Amino acid sequence: MSVLPDHTPATPDFPQSDTPQLDYLPQAGWLGRVITLVARGFAICIIAAMAILVMEVFLRYVFNRPTVWAHETSIFLSAVTFIYGGLYCVARNTHIRVVLIYDVVRSSARRVLDVVISIACLGVSLFFAWAAWLMVKKAMFRPDGSFFLETTGSAWNSPAPAVLKIFMLCVLVVMSVQFFILTFNYARGRNAPQGHDDV
Repeated sequence: MSVLPDHTPATPDFPQSDTPQLDYLPQAGWLGRVITLVARGFAICIIAAMAILVMEVFLRYVFNRPTVWAHETSIFLSAVTFIYGGLYCVARNTHIRVVLIYDVVRSSARRVLDVVISIACLGVSLFFAWAAWLMVKKAMFRPDGSFFLETTGSAWNSPAPAVLKIFMLCVLVVMSVQFFILTFNYARGRNAPQGHDDV
């Protein structure tokens, strides 16, 4: 009785890169690292929203005791995560980009394009921050100037609309600062972290 050789295919050895994989764009500087770190907390909001919806279904169809707050709360948690997601994409350079021209030019031209794109995005972010401030004023103050947070008008009547608008304004302001940092670091030709001298 002969023993057949083992023909188990060997696992291919893929080359291991010595370059550390960063969770943020190096040109995003210290702010990019903070944005990426804070994003982990917002990821929990999605899990919380799912848990609330599961609980609501259970309470409604098993005990016939639906809540008045589950629907609005799950929408609020999803909304703040979605809003923060835009800022997170900026810090990681994972937002949607049309790269038909960018991919065919030299690295020196790409650097110029990076600066121009960052300046354009900075201008757009500032414009939307200004527009968000106009919404926030209406959501926070009555026509007579007295303070009052806009509410949903539902049975629970939470101030979620006002809080979301204030949060969006804050995110747009931080996004504007992030684009300013990107512009500065692209302009000086920064390609990798340089210790503690980043903006």
